[in-house]
Amino acid sequence: MNLRLFAGSVLSYAYNNWIGRFPSRFLRKRFLSFYLGRLGGSSVQLGCRFLNGRKVFLGDRNVINFGCLFDGRHYEIRIGNDVSIGPEASILTLGHDPQSTSFADQGGTVIIGDHVWIAYRAIILPGVTIGEGAVIAAGAVVTKNVEPYSIVAGSPARKVGERNKNLQYQLNFDPFLI
Repeated sequence: MNLRLFAGSVLSYAYNNWIGRFPSRFLRKRFLSFYLGRLGGSSVQLGCRFLNGRKVFLGDRNVINFGCLFDGRHYEIRIGNDVSIGPEASILTLGHDPQSTSFADQGGTVIIGDHVWIAYRAIILPGVTIGEGAVIAAGAVVTKNVEPYSIVAGSPARKVGERNKNLQYQLNFDPFLI
């Protein structure tokens, strides 16, 4: 077995099963600053899971709510600044080609712009880019790119509105225990 692959698997297991469930923001941040491609001062709450954290890059002042899944197995996840990701959201970079006779892998990098709000249990599929200021509604399944400042909902996600373009907020949520 490849030593690097083994070490990455051990780190993923350690975070996903022990450290990520421990109610200490300090301990989680210390581990994630080493494990992720970039932590960027983001707040990651309890129970989040990372599949190959080395390919997950978080910007500044992001809030990652409890139970989220970041799948960086083969492709990168790049998230901008001041992004709010709701509880149990999933960002996937790898799946399978349904037409493949050999069940071949299919995927791509996911890019999420600044000031994006991803709500509860939304799913972002491989290869998607979400433009700055976009809103992904609760339970939405994003199968294709989302234009900046669009509000999308449903499965598959479709545009249902526009968001104010004059966004100036900076997220600052970093609770001690969660």
